[in-house]
Amino acid sequence: MDVLTFSRLQFGDTAAFHILWPIMSIGLSLYMLVMEVAWLYTGNESYYRQLRFWTKIFILTFAMGTASGIPLQFEFGTNWAAFSAATGDFFGNILGFESTVAFALEAAFLGIFVFGWNKVGRGAHLFANAMIFVGATLSAFWIMAANSWMQIPVGVVVEGSKLIVSDYMAAIFNPGTIVSFLHMWVACIESTLFMMTGICAMVLLFGTRDTAQREFFLTAFKYCVALAIIIVPIQLGIGHVSGETVAKYQPAKLAATELHWDTNAPGTGAALNLFAWPAAEGGRNSFALAIPGGLSFITTVPQDGVVRGLNSFPAADRPTTLEATIVFYSFRLMVGIGVVLLLLMFAGAWYWGKGRLTLAKIDKHRVFWWLWVLALPLGFIATEAGWMVREIGRQPWVVYNLMRTSEGLSSNLNVVTVAATTIIFTLLYLIFGALFIYFTYRIVKKGPDLTTPV
Repeated sequence: MDVLTFSRLQFGDTAAFHILWPIMSIGLSLYMLVMEVAWLYTGNESYYRQLRFWTKIFILTFAMGTASGIPLQFEFGTNWAAFSAATGDFFGNILGFESTVAFALEAAFLGIFVFGWNKVGRGAHLFANAMIFVGATLSAFWIMAANSWMQIPVGVVVEGSKLIVSDYMAAIFNPGTIVSFLHMWVACIESTLFMMTGICAMVLLFGTRDTAQREFFLTAFKYCVALAIIIVPIQLGIGHVSGETVAKYQPAKLAATELHWDTNAPGTGAALNLFAWPAAEGGRNSFALAIPGGLSFITTVPQDGVVRGLNSFPAADRPTTLEATIVFYSFRLMVGIGVVLLLLMFAGAWYWGKGRLTLAKIDKHRVFWWLWVLALPLGFIATEAGWMVREIGRQPWVVYNLMRTSEGLSSNLNVVTVAATTIIFTLLYLIFGALFIYFTYRIVKKGPDLTTPV
């Protein structure tokens, strides 16, 4: 466990915790916008009550995201100074855009949205709501543009120890930006919808017996299922396109994702490993359950084309056996959860179509509602697993094929300092997470205000 390993762990730990709150901010801001548009268009009070209630949880997620993001930004200087110095002319600008163009927009209009009820016109309030959603979406775009450039660094030339951007627009809109942004943006919405349905299912199973309150959460459940029917299939399609992008531009990552060691001969088709375990000495799998020709079928044209194996890359230029194993199972965890959520979405639509989503029938179908409770964290787990595939699969590069992760490390670090701060951050994040769960529980237990005049 050297300085590089601890620095990677610290950044991964910080990023994994911070990412939870932007996920919820994007998903909740979309729900809030849909509810306010529906309320103003129909005059239905139900939409207004939904908007006011879920806004409380959105404010909590926004505060958590702001606080947890501060250490992440400092780590670019404390732990990754060489990377910041080499890429700052572009990478720093993009992060600056995220702060000034996106986060500031979201924060400014959040004040109008929260404190502007009955103080600004309904049109102005709706506009503030829309700008919150736009700001959250722009944040995701700029972050994904910066990260996608690290994955596919086009529009850049190397001058000494610096990476100088020669084509700014090509760097921003590199081949991975749009598909990566859409994949992440839809994942945010999907994860939040299943979090909300999980909360609603918990209330309906174990919460208040007040009929009006229970009807509120049942209605929220139906709204989220309706949105999930649209979102979940879209995510599966975008995920496939994202995989094709990886296959084209990051073949070593694709090979690691599939624990595919040896390049297949032309016309034979590479096998798709459903489950596998690498041999202790590396370079092959000691066990594999595979579909013959499956990997070529889904990644190449023609469908029995050549897929490069990990052994075709120099050992220093590809993920280690341990990293490849983590990537392999993280990818399968992400895909497996995606399938589970798809099946759950179909179950929700079927139960709704059969007229079973009523208060009177909840106790008759408790298993159905328990499934939604258990699915509450799955979207977040899948998203975290996807980021592990994205970041660990890129190793040993911090900027793919241009700058190694070890070359981006600060020169004045020691193991004790990095290890100690990693432990401190982890403890703080556990406290923050517990506080979020506690205050969310308080908000849900109190329930929506159903009496104050609109």
